[in-house]
Amino acid sequence: MTYIIVIMISILIVFTILILSVMTTSKAYTFKHTVDPLPKSLTEEEKAPNQEDKETK
Repeated sequence: MTYIIVIMISILIVFTILILSVMTTSKAYTFKHTVDPLPKSLTEEEKAPNQEDKETK
């Protein structure tokens, strides 16, 4: 009898944690992420040398 109660409580805890995990993951996927725009001071001439340096390394 005691084993059955322990098993039922264990299963209840596992399902509670599973439900909370699914809810948290679902909320994380629905979150709207934003990206800050690049500063206006960066022009194409300033970007080009940085890209060449990365390609040669």
